[in-house]
This record gives sequence, structure tokens and C-alpha cells, in this order.
Amino acid sequence: MEKECLDLLLRGDQPIVICPARSIENMRIPKAWRTGIDEGRLLILSPFGVKHKRPTTQLTEQRNRFVAELANKIVIGHATENGKIASLCSEWIDSKQPVYTLDVSDNMPLIQQGAIGKAVNDLVQALK
Repeated sequence: MEKECLDLLLRGDQPIVICPARSIENMRIPKAWRTGIDEGRLLILSPFGVKHKRPTTQLTEQRNRFVAELANKIVIGHATENGKIASLCSEWIDSKQPVYTLDVSDNMPLIQQGAIGKAVNDLVQALK
């Protein structure tokens, strides 16, 4: 789902920030990203140094926290009940950071935690 969303965003003209869960030193830039970079609307950002060459579960969690600190709104497509993303969402909701998700039955545990459930079109409007 993330790759499909990124492909869709890359076809648009909005700014995009990509934050890999590893160092960006010596990272190969996919051809599909180059236009966005050349247009000045794609930024690749990472809090990790050169020694972190491969993503790990721990780096992914640190990256997610880093991105959430930078964000003014968080969108979660789906989080497995009692999973790592659900746990992070609980922290973000407790800290009063707006967390949005799709208003579908699979996301009811997130919505019950305090995430804001929206239909797709309403979600798009809420993020503008």
C-alpha cells in the first residue's frame, strides 16, 4: 500500500518527504524519485548515521517516532490490533497529536483508542 501511495504522490505536484529507516549515505535513488528531487519537491531525510545501512525493527520504530515529531497530522492506513504501530498510535493520541485512519471495521481498535476515523474523501479533505 505504501509503495502504491508513493507512486501516486510522485505523479502529483505536492511536496513529499521520504524517510527511510536507515542511513541515506550512499543510498541509490530510484529513477522514479529523480523528477521530484529535480523539481525541488522531494526531500529524502533520515536521522540515522552511516553505520545504519539496513533497516531493522528498532530503526523503523525510531524513524516512525522521528516522523511523528515532525508531523502536524498522522495518517495510519491500518494498524494490527496490539501491534507496534497501534502502540505508537496510542502514544501519539495520548500526547494529543491528531491521528487519522480510514473509517473501516478493521481500524475500529484504533478509532476506539482515539484515532479520527474518516472515509477516504473526508480524510483527503481533513489533511488539506
